[in-house]
Amino acid sequence: MAMKNLADAFHDELRDILSAEKQLVKALPKMVKHASSDKLQSALEEHLEETKEHVSRVEQAFEDTGKAARAKTCEAMKGLVEEAEEMLQEDADPAVRDALIIACAQKVEHYEIATYGTLCTWAESLGYDQALKLLKQNIDDEETADKKLTQLSKTINQNAMAS
Repeated sequence: MAMKNLADAFHDELRDILSAEKQLVKALPKMVKHASSDKLQSALEEHLEETKEHVSRVEQAFEDTGKAARAKTCEAMKGLVEEAEEMLQEDADPAVRDALIIACAQKVEHYEIATYGTLCTWAESLGYDQALKLLKQNIDDEETADKKLTQLSKTINQNAMAS
């Protein structure tokens, strides 16, 4: 795709985050399955439901651009998911595995926050008001999920240290 203007870059990045969110919908259930903490499982399950909504919002944001909602493989998320899957195969104490799951999940959240931040800035510049509204909802969810993971890590990290 030729990047002739900011609208082209916005559309390309929107395609990328659509792929990222779809990859995460597939990856989160695996993390839930391997988590031993009920609170961590619950937080991941809750974020899975939010992530499904993120996919829907990104698809709706495409409407504001006048282009079809079509994903482009997000190589960054692909790498983060592969890293998480490798980590899940490690022979680790359950509390340590939970700490590792949080670390992997926060890497994902930070990537998404950065991407949505860029998309929001560009949407505002381009006058994509509806897309901006939808993308702001997604970034708010991602920031909340990151904060929740940080809170959970305080107890989980203590448990991992005692292992």
